[in-house]
Amino acid sequence: MSSEGSIVGGRYRLDQPIGRGRAGIVWLAFDTRLFRTVAMKRMYLPVGLPPDRAEQARSAAMQEGKDAARIEHACAIKVFDVLPDGEDIWLVMEYIPSRSMSTFLAEHGTLTPEQAASLGIQLGKALTAIHAAGIVHRTLEPGTVLLADDGGVKLTDIGITGGGPTPAYRAPEVTRGLPPSAPADVFSLGATLYAAVEGMPPFGEDGQSSERPPQKAGVLSGALRKMLREDPLVRPTMADTVRSLSAITEGKETAFIPPTAPAMPTVPASWPVTAGAQLPQQMPVQQAPVQQAPFPQQLPQQQPLQQAATQQMPGPVATQYAPPPVQPAPNAAPTPSRGSLSPATRKWLLTAAAILVAVLVGVGIAELLFV
Repeated sequence: MSSEGSIVGGRYRLDQPIGRGRAGIVWLAFDTRLFRTVAMKRMYLPVGLPPDRAEQARSAAMQEGKDAARIEHACAIKVFDVLPDGEDIWLVMEYIPSRSMSTFLAEHGTLTPEQAASLGIQLGKALTAIHAAGIVHRTLEPGTVLLADDGGVKLTDIGITGGGPTPAYRAPEVTRGLPPSAPADVFSLGATLYAAVEGMPPFGEDGQSSERPPQKAGVLSGALRKMLREDPLVRPTMADTVRSLSAITEGKETAFIPPTAPAMPTVPASWPVTAGAQLPQQMPVQQAPVQQAPFPQQLPQQQPLQQAATQQMPGPVATQYAPPPVQPAPNAAPTPSRGSLSPATRKWLLTAAAILVAVLVGVGIAELLFV
């Protein structure tokens, strides 16, 4: 049994549970080799199988993990590794601070049709890339859609069987025993978006009830009906679905930001900023001297020469630089004008002349005494 502090595969330390998926607990873990935080999940394996079939199930789980690791898309959780640990198979994934769409809907209610369409565009593009790689998601539902704290959307459990999707989001042909396919993912996406705007699955929790006509979907209703067609041959492709949802949003795709992280406070422009005023603690600000006058301030009457020249001459022009007049430094000695001597120079000349006179007088006296 896995527990906090356990080492998986001789490398990954399980730190704490951060969620629960269809296959079990999702762990926040630490890669002791690459020194990074990851998310880990023990893959679903049927219990009570004969040894030969249990080994086949483990091999199939390893292959599913390897297939998921081939997917590279901004809206798909990146799989770093899949490894055996005793009788278990573990999936190592990138860690994204987020919550599942099912948790978000339970806490905050439904989405607007426009929000659901924008969300469907991002999921549809990721699923198009997944299908191009020859992989089917198989288990698309609100529980496998992650709404990141930074506004991003991530698909998880890509190509992972995990016991199969919830019946409410399973395509009818898969329920009848046919293998999952790209059209089945289209149905699951439609059921997921339906639940996002209506608050419940389109065919009930068991997926066997009669279809409930959408009541809140508005402009999204037509696209949902096409995605939820019973016959997979007449459902739109994933690429057609993305185009249909893009038409609903008129190309105005904006990141859907769930309220999972505290919003950054903003200061209205009408608020004056005075000395001693402090911004809210959640907003990082740079330390700068605070002006005493309220904002906005009046510009001075006299403008610098360079700024005035730029304003008078429109367009990109070369502005000549006019250096400011040099002001004498305080306590500096005055500069002597041409033709005048400084006091120090005059003192030195007088001293030299006195020495010269003394030498000449001395020579004269010596000649008088010894001649």
